[in-house]
Amino acid sequence: MRNILKLLASCVLAMSLGACVFAQSYDQKIEAAMQKVDARIEQGPFAANWDSLQNYKIPAWYEDAKFGIFLHWGLYSVAAFNNEWYSRNMYQPDMPEFKHHIETYGPQTKFGYKDFIPLFKAEKFDAKHWAELFRKTGARYVVPVAEHHDGFSMYDNSYSEWNAVRMGPKRDVIAELSVAVREQGLHFGLSSHRAEHYWFFDGGRKFDSDVQDPKYADFYGDAVPQEQPPSQRFLKDWLARSTELVDKYNPELVYFDWWIGKKPEYKPYIQKFAAYYYNRAADRNAHVVLNYKEEAMPEDTAVLDVERGHFADTRPRHWQTDTSISWKSWCYVENDDLKSPEALIQLLVDVVSKNGNLLLNVGPKADGTFAPEAEQRMLTIGKWLEANGEAIFGTRPWRKFGEGPAQPASGAFKENSEKPYTSEDIRFTTKPGALYVIAMKRPPDNRLLVKSLPSSDATVRIRTVSLLGSSSKVNWTTTPDGLALELPKGVNSDLPIAFKLSLKE
Repeated sequence: MRNILKLLASCVLAMSLGACVFAQSYDQKIEAAMQKVDARIEQGPFAANWDSLQNYKIPAWYEDAKFGIFLHWGLYSVAAFNNEWYSRNMYQPDMPEFKHHIETYGPQTKFGYKDFIPLFKAEKFDAKHWAELFRKTGARYVVPVAEHHDGFSMYDNSYSEWNAVRMGPKRDVIAELSVAVREQGLHFGLSSHRAEHYWFFDGGRKFDSDVQDPKYADFYGDAVPQEQPPSQRFLKDWLARSTELVDKYNPELVYFDWWIGKKPEYKPYIQKFAAYYYNRAADRNAHVVLNYKEEAMPEDTAVLDVERGHFADTRPRHWQTDTSISWKSWCYVENDDLKSPEALIQLLVDVVSKNGNLLLNVGPKADGTFAPEAEQRMLTIGKWLEANGEAIFGTRPWRKFGEGPAQPASGAFKENSEKPYTSEDIRFTTKPGALYVIAMKRPPDNRLLVKSLPSSDATVRIRTVSLLGSSSKVNWTTTPDGLALELPKGVNSDLPIAFKLSLKE
């Protein structure tokens, strides 16, 4: 009775002060999550420090997979204007989104970012159709964004009511996708961009907007200047949300965006997450991948991801690049500028030749459909992989990645500076007993000279040469200048062309 009276008294006090009972429940949930994380880490085998995490091994399924689909789908898909940072830029007076928002929806006091939620209905979303499309694309793993910088979760989030289960679509998008993707035999991953959220809406503090309304504080967050470090409260929230994704959806890959490496305050929390994730995987005898960017983690503790970029040469440790099918946006936007199928396949070939994976992003429309031009590119990649996937999936780098004048620069955000590939540009991949020669463009005279394979090279003894996807005979000869190949008649594709060199033992 005494405890009940204390509880009633505290509730009356909370109501009289205008406090939110949810806030008390929230704090209790967060502390329970922290205790759960610490308890699982204590059991091992991974501890929350870099020395222990360096025992991590990249799984073979991931090294073999080579190609994945990334998905940016959320509230920003409703506005479909400029890019996925609409949520931030609509509160930045010097950005085009600000002007567009006022002209289209009205001032931010009347229509804030939260007001897109009722418009986000996802009425045509069909997880099974998506998963079938991804399989036809040739992808081996799928990584939807569970939560972007905007703070709207696409899953059943226990720590905030601002999610797709309680609002908007009123569906657990991540749960539906996790089932459908796995039914297609693909690996399922998740992406979290939550780390940036605490400063993402800071523009709304600088003028009269709904960001300043206390009723929406849970959605818009701290909204502090970007230079300010995250609070301990926010960091605990980040860890609780991240580990909940692991517990609820068992992702085989978790991708974190760039901000976890920008502030030192994240360091102990990312160590805890990695240890928890790897230990939970060990509980299930699963083999998982954790992606990081830049220098957020030591390279032996997880897998490096290079956003919209390359390496100029083969990287000894397996890596990944992520880029969008769009030149300017990660989410669906109207009047978009999409990359050509030829460029996307060339990118895949170059990355694989250098010991990497390509995670290719596609942005669905708010209603849950894909733009026809985006779907067409995905299916074109799939048809190419159906014929040439032997030279991609399960391969490993050769002693050199390739030859030719087009050599992409190393680093992130370098894709706009690349030189176009020519018929002299060739990439190599290998499997036991086979070397694959992939011409990035079809030679205009249908003759290809592979300079890296002169007749003087006794280490490569060719038994037969075939053209993947074709039963036609390939004429070939070794010369002092290199391996001379002649394409069969009728080969007129503008897409990369893959030869298989069966080798003598």
